[in-house]
Parts: sequence; C-alpha cells; structure tokens
Amino acid sequence: MSILGNAYPAIDLNGARVLVTGAGRGIGQCTAELFASKGAEVAIADVDTAAAQAVAAALGAKAFELDVRQREQWDRVVADFGRIDILVNNAGVMPAGAFLDEPDAVGHTTIDVNVWGLIHGMRAVVPGMIDRGHGHVVNVASLAGKIPIAGLAVYNASKFAAVGLTAATRLEFAPHGVSVSCVMPSAVRTRLSSGLSLGGGMPTVDPEDVAAAVVATVRSRRAEVTVPNYLGPIDVALAAAPEPAVRLVRRLFNGDRALHPADTQVRARYEEQVRAITAEQE
Repeated sequence: MSILGNAYPAIDLNGARVLVTGAGRGIGQCTAELFASKGAEVAIADVDTAAAQAVAAALGAKAFELDVRQREQWDRVVADFGRIDILVNNAGVMPAGAFLDEPDAVGHTTIDVNVWGLIHGMRAVVPGMIDRGHGHVVNVASLAGKIPIAGLAVYNASKFAAVGLTAATRLEFAPHGVSVSCVMPSAVRTRLSSGLSLGGGMPTVDPEDVAAAVVATVRSRRAEVTVPNYLGPIDVALAAAPEPAVRLVRRLFNGDRALHPADTQVRARYEEQVRAITAEQE
C-alpha cells in the first residue's frame, strides 16, 4: 500500500477502539472523554489504577494499570483490550529545576516515561495496525520539544526526542496506512505545571484544548499540531532567530520561571510524586 499526502485510510470515531495513556487525569482524561463522546470504545490506561478506574467507571470504559516504562505491561494491555485503531501516547512527567541539581534517577524517569513510553507503546500497538492496514498514533509532546527552557533541560531533551521519534516513525509507517501525529501544547493547566508561574505572556491552554487537538488529528493526520495553533510559525521563527533576539524574548516572557516556582510548596508536592514513581522502579 502506498500512502501519499493525507490519503490514509479513514477511521470512523464511532466504534473506533482507542487506547489513551495517562488517562486518569488531565489531558489524558479529557482526551478519553472526548473520544467516548464521539462513540469510540476507550481504554483508560494509567500508572494510578484508582484514577484510571474512576474515569473508566464514569465513561463505561475499561481501565488498565499501565506503567509505560514496562514493555511487558504494554503487551498485557494490548492482549486484554484487543484491536486498537488509535493510540494516544499521553503519559508524561515534567520535573523542573536546575540541571546540575536534578538527581540522576529523576532524569532517568523523565526519559523512560517521556521517550521510552512512546517507543514501547508504538512497538506494542503499531504491528497490529500494520497488519490491518490502518491506524493512527498521537504522541503528545510539548512546545518544549522545539524551544529550550531553562530549568527543564532533561524534560526538553525528552520532548525534542519525542518530536524526532514521531517524525521518523511517521515516515516508516506511512506506506502501511498508519499515521503518526505529534501534538505540542504550550503550558497546560494540569498537575505537571502545578506551582509554576503561568501566563505573563506565555500562552496557556486547558487540557480540553489539547484533547480537541488530539481528536482532530484523526481526521487531518497532520504531522505536527501546536496548541494553540498560532504558535506553529512562532516556534519556527525562534529556532532560526539570532541568539541575542531569543534572549530578549525570554527576558520579556520570564523565560527562567521554571527555575523559580511561584508556589514552592505546591511544586514540591509534584516533584515528590515524580520521585515516588522513580523509587518504584529502583
């Protein structure tokens, strides 16, 4: 099969089978709810089993415990849920702080969740899509996958990797009828950004906005989508701009905010949650 442009086999959301990771809250929950409202059969996957079960109960969906770092857990979920038409790789973590102060274990967790989570997910799910000749994968990355941010160095690295991974696998899977899209939000009002200073010139969106962008890619099959969508040309311009101009923009928009949380106690609680996930792996 040869796929040109956006001529991928269509996927009808009514009756489509969708697996969403990190679906116990935030972007993942909103995405699962939106797919379900359009008639899709949704699998709610999350490392937090109680959160996944609560969302699944509200939607009449199936809940799965899934630590995206563990390939064997992916294989179990795929075996139990069956055919998957749409995979939304949404699970992620975002530790913030000075690069030299970040413990190695936390950095490993960031890469394992934000990069290896995508790799494991696609390797577990895409072969079935290829066998059926159709399917769609959405990797939820971030504009931090295009624009470096002080205080988010390893997170930046993971999201740059996610963007590149998406672009390369899109090329490999296209001849088989399987599309891969990368959704890149700006700052999102979720637990990941808790305690950090939002606004102040930084475009900030709600998880519902990201969910809408994810669902829209099933029809558009676009390679990359920014949220809000007007930021697409801006990230290209910043990448090509002279460094002095970029530094000026960063000063105007408080580009060091990730190093200086607005609410240190709230941020500390999120960082502890990331460390708890890290400790489970050790």
